[in-house]
Amino acid sequence: MRFRRGGTVTGSAQRTRSFRCRPSVFVLLAVTVIAPLVYLTGTASTFRASVNHHKAFSEPDTSEFEAEYRRLKALEQIESLFPKEVLEVIYSKTPDIGSLNFKFPGRKDLASSLVQEEKTEERTDGQEKAVIPDPGENGNQEQGGDDIKVTLAEVEAEVGGRSVDLSPEDDSMKQVRKRSRELRDEKRVEELTRQDESEDRKVENEAVERAKNIVYEESDGKFSIWKREDPESPDLMVRLMRDQLIMARAYASIAESANNGRLLRELKLKIKDNIKLLGEANVDSELPPGIKDKVNQMARLLTRARDQHRDCAMMVKKLRAMLQTSEEHARTLKKQSTFLSQLAAKTIPKGLHCLSMSLTLDYHLRPPQERDFPQSPKLEDPTLFHYAIFSDNILAAAVVVNSTIVHTKEPEKHVFHVVTDRMNFGAMKEWFLENPPGRATIQVENVDDYKWLNASYCPVLHQLSSASMKNYYFKADSGASLATVSANLKYRNPKYLSMLNHLRFYLPEVFPKLSKVLFLDDDVVVQKDLSGLWNVDLQGNVNGAVETCGPSFHRFDKYLNFSHPEISRNFDPMACGWAYGMNMFDLVEWKKRDITGIYHKWQRMNEDRTLWKLGTLPPGLITFYNLTQPLDKSWHVLGLGYNPGVLRSELESAAVVHYNGNMKPWLEIGMSRYKPYWTKFVKYDHPALQQCNINE
Repeated sequence: MRFRRGGTVTGSAQRTRSFRCRPSVFVLLAVTVIAPLVYLTGTASTFRASVNHHKAFSEPDTSEFEAEYRRLKALEQIESLFPKEVLEVIYSKTPDIGSLNFKFPGRKDLASSLVQEEKTEERTDGQEKAVIPDPGENGNQEQGGDDIKVTLAEVEAEVGGRSVDLSPEDDSMKQVRKRSRELRDEKRVEELTRQDESEDRKVENEAVERAKNIVYEESDGKFSIWKREDPESPDLMVRLMRDQLIMARAYASIAESANNGRLLRELKLKIKDNIKLLGEANVDSELPPGIKDKVNQMARLLTRARDQHRDCAMMVKKLRAMLQTSEEHARTLKKQSTFLSQLAAKTIPKGLHCLSMSLTLDYHLRPPQERDFPQSPKLEDPTLFHYAIFSDNILAAAVVVNSTIVHTKEPEKHVFHVVTDRMNFGAMKEWFLENPPGRATIQVENVDDYKWLNASYCPVLHQLSSASMKNYYFKADSGASLATVSANLKYRNPKYLSMLNHLRFYLPEVFPKLSKVLFLDDDVVVQKDLSGLWNVDLQGNVNGAVETCGPSFHRFDKYLNFSHPEISRNFDPMACGWAYGMNMFDLVEWKKRDITGIYHKWQRMNEDRTLWKLGTLPPGLITFYNLTQPLDKSWHVLGLGYNPGVLRSELESAAVVHYNGNMKPWLEIGMSRYKPYWTKFVKYDHPALQQCNINE
C-alpha cells in the first residue's frame, strides 16, 4: 500500500512538473523554429523583389541565386513540419499591429512581441526622440510624397503639454496621431489660403493698373463689358450683348468639356435667344423692348458659370482659340469679299445695260439727218478748253460732262470729246442729243472708226490676238485657290481688253490739231472750274498729274517688276507714282519726245507680262518717267472707290473727286457716304432712267 501510495504521489508530481515545463517548451519552440521561419519568409520576399528589380537592369549573380534557392527549399521543408493553423498565425498581418518584430522589449510572453517597429532619430541635446510613423508613410513614399515625422515633444505640445505614453498598450496613441495629422493639415491649409489670397490681391491690383491704361476708341475709354458706364453711347447695349455672347460661347465650350450638361443647355438656350433678339441691330434703339431684363439674366448665368468653372487658364485657352478661329474666318471672308468685289466691278448692272439698249433703239428710230451734232469749228480750236473722255458707260460720261459744265464760268469755251465703242456709240450720241451740254460743245466718236488703230501699229491689239493672251483672259483656273483666282480676276477686267483704255497713249493721233488736252476718267466728278489747269506751267514736261505716293506706298516698286534687269537698270524703285484720272497733257511736247514710240517700245517688251501686270498705269509710269509735273493735291482727290477714310475736308475742297477702285458709285457695292457727290449730277427724272428702274 505504501508502495502504491508512494508511487501515486510520485506519478502526480511528475505530471505536475511536466505541465510546468510546457510554457518553456512553447517559448523555446517559438524562438528556435517559428522565428527562423518568419525570418526566412521575409528574406524570401526580399529576394523575390530583389530578383525582379535586377532583372530589368543586369544579369543576376549565379552564386547568390543558388544560395537563395537553397534557402527557399529549406523554407518549404520547414513549412511542411507545421500544421496549417500555426502557419496562418505566423503569416497573419492586420493594420492595427503593423509588421511583426521579434525583438523582445523586456517582456516574457509571445504576445508582447507583437508591437509596431519604432524608429529613432539622431540624438539631439543628449536625448533620443521617439518617432511615430505615419500609417500612410510607405504609400506616400511610393507616390513621391514627403516622409512626415512627428516627435514626442511635438505631440506633447499639441495635446496640451501633458506627457504621452507611446507604449503599444496605450489606447490613446491612435487618437494622438490622428489629432497631430489634423492639426498639421489645418496649419498647411491655412498657409496655402493666405498665399492664394495674397496672389489674388496681387493679380487684381495688376489688372486694375492695366485697366487704367486701356483706351477704347469706340467710347472714349468708358466702355466696359460688365456694366454700363456711358449711358450716352447709342450702341452700348448692343456691344454689351455681343460681349456676353462671346463669354457665353466660351463657358459653353468649357461646360461641354467638363460634362456639365445642365449648364451647357442653359447657355445654349440663352445664346440662341440673345442672337435672335440682337438680330442685325447696330444701335440700342433697334433692340426690342425689355432687352435689359434679358441682359441681366445672361449676366447672372455667366456669373454662375464663372463660379462653377473658375479656371482662368482654361478660359484664356478658350478665348484664344475663339480669337484664332475668328481671325481665320475673317481672312476667309476677306478673300471672298475681294473675289466678289472684283466680280462685281467687271459686270454691267442691269439698269445700265437696259439704258444702253433703250437709247440705241431711240437713236436708230431718229431720221438720219438728225443723228449728228452740228458741225462746229470749236472742235479743232487750240485756244479753247478741250476735254478727252473715253468711256462705254453712258451714265458715267453724262455725270462727268454735267458736273464740269455746272461749275465752269465760261461754258462756251469748253469742248468735250467723248469716244466710245461701237456697241454704245448710238446710245451715247442719243443721250447727248437729248441732253445737250448747253453752250458747251460736244463730240461723240466711235473708236472703231480710227483706221490707223490696228494690230500692225498698236502692240496691244497685236498681243490681244495672240493665243497666250487669249488663254490668260478666257481660260479658267481649274483647281486654283480662291486667292489666286481673285488676284488674276483683277487683271482680267474687260476694260483691259478694250482699246478705250489704251487710247490715252494716242492723244496726238486722236486730236492732231490741239496743243493741250485735259484727260478725265469716266469715274470722276468735277466740283470746281477747271479752266485754271490750262494756265499751269508744266515746265517742259508732257504730263501734269497729282502724285499719290506716301512714305512707303504707291511708288514704282509697287507697280513694276524690279527683279527684271530692264526695269532695275532704267528706273528708280522709290520714284513717286501719280494718278490717271485727271491729267493735263501737252501734245506739243508729246510729239517732240515721241511719247507714243516710247510706249510702243515698252509694251512690246512686256508681251510675256514679266515687266508689269496688265493695266495702263504701269506703262504710263514708264512712258512718262521724268516727264511728269506734279500738280497741287487739291486738284485731284482719289480713293472714293476703295478708301472709306477720305477726310470730308479734302472732299469739299477738291476740284475733282475720283472713284478709283472697285466700289463705283453706280454699283450697289459703292460706298454710301460718297455716293451723294455723284448722284446729284444724275438726271433721275429722265424717262429712259425711269424705264430702266435706275433710281437714287
